[in-house]
Amino acid sequence: MRKPTKPADKSAQNARPASVARGEVPASNRATRAQERRAAIVDAAMEEFIARGFAATRLDDIAKRAGVAKGTIYLHFKDKESMFEELVRIVIVPVVARLTALPPPTGSVRDLIEAFAGNFLKEVIGTRRGDLVRLIVAEGPRFPAVADFYYREVVSRGIAAMRALIELGIARGEIREKDLARYPQILVAPAMIAVIWQSLFARHAPLDAQEMLRVHLDLIFGERRTT
Repeated sequence: MRKPTKPADKSAQNARPASVARGEVPASNRATRAQERRAAIVDAAMEEFIARGFAATRLDDIAKRAGVAKGTIYLHFKDKESMFEELVRIVIVPVVARLTALPPPTGSVRDLIEAFAGNFLKEVIGTRRGDLVRLIVAEGPRFPAVADFYYREVVSRGIAAMRALIELGIARGEIREKDLARYPQILVAPAMIAVIWQSLFARHAPLDAQEMLRVHLDLIFGERRTT
């Protein structure tokens, strides 16, 4: 004779979240998926911007590459400009932030600048970061809002950090030309030259950016003494 089955434990049923009982996705999972979609959109935007240029890129192209509906893009970004700004924040700003966060040098100012500039060249030349910088140089004049954003978030911070290092070098007697502090752009000129040269002329005349940087710093600090 079969034993009567016990009724389901109502307390256990009641302990289950109502959202699970209704088959809803937990909020944490929804947030994760939203972050993944946003990242996919940003990655797709970078590829499209670099391949087509800022002006020619359409949101439809970005949505197709990202594998999302066009309407999904508007859940994360209001337009192409805001999407481009996100790219700059993710790809370029952290590189400049490392410069502004440098601790006071324990060695020479030149050593600090040379180490940072060397790493900057490695992270930018021949990478998507370099492609993004070239895109801003090429299309910034037609899109002032994009250029203004890049100046605020990247250029102004980099220039301020370089000026501070130059002033420290002058105070320590490492840099003789005091007017260099008025034009810190001179210090970072090799990096910009290398980025542009790589895309336009490298196939004709490859450029050793690291060696060019060394010669440039010799002009500013004087040649290193060999022992």
